[in-house]
Amino acid sequence: MRRIGLLGGTFDPPHLAHLALARQAREELRLDELRWLPAGQPWQKLAQGRAPSAAAHRVAMLKLLLQGEPGFVIDERELHRSGPSYSIDTLRELASELPGAQLFFVVGQDQYARLHTWRDWRDMLKLVTLAVAGRAGDAPRAPPEVAAVPHRIETLALPPMAVASTDIRARAARGEDLSSLVGPAVAAYIDLNALYRVDTGS
Repeated sequence: MRRIGLLGGTFDPPHLAHLALARQAREELRLDELRWLPAGQPWQKLAQGRAPSAAAHRVAMLKLLLQGEPGFVIDERELHRSGPSYSIDTLRELASELPGAQLFFVVGQDQYARLHTWRDWRDMLKLVTLAVAGRAGDAPRAPPEVAAVPHRIETLALPPMAVASTDIRARAARGEDLSSLVGPAVAAYIDLNALYRVDTGS
C-alpha cells in the first residue's frame, strides 16, 4: 500500500516552517510521496477579502524551496480549477486516482481546530488519515464537532517555529531580508519580482 502525504495551503509565500512540516511528515509517516497542493482560490481567505498572489509566482517559489528534496511533488490541480478551492474536491479526485493508497492529510493544530468549518469535512475524514502537528509539543486537540466523529489521526512531533506568511509579506513590504524565513532562493525570487513590496494584503 502506497503511503501518500498531502499538504495544502496558499503558500504565499512558502517558507521554512512549511518545509519543516513536510520533512517531518515524510519521515514520521514513512511516506512514499508527499504532494504539495497550492490552493487556487482559497474560499476562506477570499471571504476575508484577501486574494492570493498569482499562481505562477507561488509555484515558482515552491519549486525553489523544494530543490533537492526527495519524495516531494507539486500538484497544481487546484490552480487550474475554476471557482473557489475546496479540499474535499481534491481528496475525492485523489482517492479515485490512487485506489488502495493510504492518504495522509497534513495539517497544523490551527487547521484541525477549524476543520468543522470546511466543506463536507465529515466526508474528508472518511478519505484520509489526519496527520496533525500540535503546538509546542502539545497533543492535537479536536474541536467538539470533530471529536464526536470517529477519524484516524497521527500526531507529528514538530518543533515550534514562529514563521507566518502574513509576517513575511509585511517584512517584504518593508524591504527586510527574508533569507532566514524562506531560504535564500525564495528570498531572491521575492526581491527580483518585487513581490509584496507594497503590502496590499495579497
